[in-house]
Amino acid sequence: MSEDKNNTLVVGSLMLIAGGILGAGAALLFAPQSGKKTRRDIKKLARRARSEAEEMVEDFTDKVTDVVDNLNDKTQDILARGKEISLDVKKDLLKAFEEGKDRLEKEKSRLAKMIG
Repeated sequence: MSEDKNNTLVVGSLMLIAGGILGAGAALLFAPQSGKKTRRDIKKLARRARSEAEEMVEDFTDKVTDVVDNLNDKTQDILARGKEISLDVKKDLLKAFEEGKDRLEKEKSRLAKMIG
C-alpha cells in the first residue's frame, strides 16, 4: 500500500511542477517586455524545467531500484526459508521410514518366536 502512496505522490508532484512550469511559461509569453528578453527568460525556464525533470526522473529511478532490491531480498529470504523447511521435511520423512522399518523388524521377530 505504501508503494501506491509513493507512486501517487511522485505523479502528483510531477503534475504540480509541470503545471507550474506551464503557468510560468504562459506568464512570460503574456508579460509586457521585449521579445529578446522574453526569449531569454523562456530559455532559462526551459533549462530549469529540464534540470528539475531530470532530478525527478533520477529520484523516481532510485525509488524503483530500491523497491526492486527490497523485493529481491525478500524473495531470496523466502527461497532460503523454503529450502530449510524442505530439508527438515525430508529428514522427518526419513526418520519416520526408519522407525517404521524398525517396528516391522520387531513385529517380524515377535511373530517368528510365536510360530516357531
